[in-house]
Amino acid sequence: MKRDAWIAVLLFALVALLPLSGEAYWMRLGTTMLMYGVLAMSWNFIGGMAGYPSFAVAAFFGLGAYTGAVAQKFGMPMGFAWAGAGLLALAFAALLGLALLRLRGHYFAIASLVVAEVLRELVNSMTGLTGGGMGLNLPIPAMASVDIQARFFFYAMLLLAAVTFAAMLLTANSKLGFGLRCIQQNESAADMLGVDTTLYKVSAFMLSGVFVGVAGAVYASWVYYIEPPDVFDVLLAIKPLVMVLLGGLGTIFGPALGALILLTFEELVWRNFLTIHAAALGLIIVVLVLFLPNGILSLIRERFPRNERAK
Repeated sequence: MKRDAWIAVLLFALVALLPLSGEAYWMRLGTTMLMYGVLAMSWNFIGGMAGYPSFAVAAFFGLGAYTGAVAQKFGMPMGFAWAGAGLLALAFAALLGLALLRLRGHYFAIASLVVAEVLRELVNSMTGLTGGGMGLNLPIPAMASVDIQARFFFYAMLLLAAVTFAAMLLTANSKLGFGLRCIQQNESAADMLGVDTTLYKVSAFMLSGVFVGVAGAVYASWVYYIEPPDVFDVLLAIKPLVMVLLGGLGTIFGPALGALILLTFEELVWRNFLTIHAAALGLIIVVLVLFLPNGILSLIRERFPRNERAK
C-alpha cells in the first residue's frame, strides 16, 4: 500500500505541473483527463471490486451537475454547491443501491442504465427550476482572467481525483475491499461465510456515486452551461467501464491509465470520425472482452514481472 501511495503522489505531482505549459489546449485536456479518471475510479468501486456492471455513472454525474448548478442559481457559494452535490449523490446512491443491488448480472446493468433516462425526463419536466430542455446557465466566477479560471478548475479536478484515488486505495486495502472481492468471486459463498453482502455492496455503490456527483458539479461550473443531453449522456455510463477494462479491472492504477488511453484515443481518432465514435467505442468493448480481459496492466506485468524475494 505504501509503495502504491508514493507512486500516486509522484504521478499527481507531475500532473500538477501541467499548467506551467501555459497552453489552454493542454489545460483543457488535463482537466478532462482528471474528470475521466474520477469517473473510472468511482466505477471501479462497484464494477471492478464487487463485480457489478453499473451503468449509473451518467445518473450520478447529471444529478451532481444539476444540483450544483441549481444551488449556485439560488446564490449558494460554489464550494458549498459542490459539496451539496456530492452529499445528494451519496444519499441517492444509497437508496438506489438498496433497490437495485438485489438484482444481478445483466438485470442490474439494465436497471442502472435506465436511471439516467428517468432523471433526464424529470429534469426536462422541471422547467422553472432546471430550465428544462433549454438548459441552465451558471454564474461565471469573478476571477482575474480566463487563464486563472482554467487553472482553478484544473486544480479542483486534480484535488477531486486525488481524493478519489485515496479512497480507492484505502478501500482496496481494508475489510470492505476484502469483502467486495469475496462478493465478486462468489456472492452466495461470501454471504454464507458471514459477509454482510448488502451493506458492502451499498457502500461500494455509494462510493461510486459521491465522487461522480462532485465531478458533475465541478464540470457544470467549469463549462458555465449544462443541458440534459450533455450531463445525462449514455456515453458517460459506458466510458468508465471502457476505461477500467482498458487499464485493468479491479486494479489500483488501471482506471487512471485507462482514462489516459481513452482520452488519447478520442483526441487522435474520434475528432476526425465524429459520426462513428459510438461504433468505435462498442468495438473497443468487444475487443477488450475477447482479447484483453485483464487490461493493459496485465500485459505490463507479464512483460516486466516483479522479482520475487528470496525466501
